[in-house]
Amino acid sequence: MKRLNVIKVLSIVIATSLSTYSCSNDDDNNDGGQQAEASVKLYASNNSNGNITVYDVTDQSSITTKTLLTASTAADGIYYSSNSDAVIQASRSGLALEGFTNVSDILTGETLTADLTGTSDMTSPREVAVNGNFYVVADNADVDGDDTTPDGRLFVYSRDNGTFTLRNTITTDFKLWGITFDGNDLYAVVDATNELAVYSNFLSNTADATVSASKRIVVEGIVRTHGLTYDASTDTMILTDIGEASNGQDDGGFHIIESFSTKFNNTANGETLSVTQQTRVSGASTLLGNPVDVAYDAESQTVFIAEAGNGGGRILAFNNIGSGGDVAPVVNNSLASASSVYLSKE
Repeated sequence: MKRLNVIKVLSIVIATSLSTYSCSNDDDNNDGGQQAEASVKLYASNNSNGNITVYDVTDQSSITTKTLLTASTAADGIYYSSNSDAVIQASRSGLALEGFTNVSDILTGETLTADLTGTSDMTSPREVAVNGNFYVVADNADVDGDDTTPDGRLFVYSRDNGTFTLRNTITTDFKLWGITFDGNDLYAVVDATNELAVYSNFLSNTADATVSASKRIVVEGIVRTHGLTYDASTDTMILTDIGEASNGQDDGGFHIIESFSTKFNNTANGETLSVTQQTRVSGASTLLGNPVDVAYDAESQTVFIAEAGNGGGRILAFNNIGSGGDVAPVVNNSLASASSVYLSKE
């Protein structure tokens, strides 16, 4: 049922305060001979009310937050464009991309009006991946009406000023969830499995078509992957594991794969990337039950998680991940039905 904005405002007023933690922050830039901190913000969407939560994690000992009200009642993939100071999310209630500019000037509790809009083409939008002016949305709805034949769709939109225009749609031969670009290659999780796929030079597919992945591998140690992120500066891939779909409370985790390109290239199509080549974080202390999305700050080696299940939904962060294992998060903030996160550093 569609909620009224007044209910959203009340929910912000009664929301619990952010918890704080202490750790080092390495995001310093040289400015006129003095050390100036970069602005580090985490943007989060959710499937509870469709609002956008912005966490300022520049000072990790004193995190601040603001909530921006949207017309959506549920949302998933989220992205921030620093060039236009715009946050874009995939609306699951509106089945379209919606974007909002000049968000840095908007105060918490204010209602946003979408000034970047597109057509309602999708059925079940999930993650968003961006390459230049192209916005790709993974849709995990069954395409052919037969749930015994896994498939999904990748909607490719071009952004021109205030409009998202659907360029073409790619149908996949596996179910979709998380997607991310590495250059022109698009990586996608193979939902309901422990597999990872890549589409080489993805945007060269300019027509509506069914396209098979260039390569698929098995990621040992994962039960069912959902979220992924790739950091090109350190060649690090991180994949989340939601475990069994029936357990949303305590069987999740995430895998860190360093020197990812070499390891992926050395794993043949259809073969397995050994768990010995990965670092796994999981266990009761992690509060990971259904980690659906992930973002990574390579400089501080902090992993941010959108946890949809445990405690009703949380935003978690881990910066003590070197040895993996059952480690407690250094950030633990409630966000009902958290669905997606995006990290911006300026």
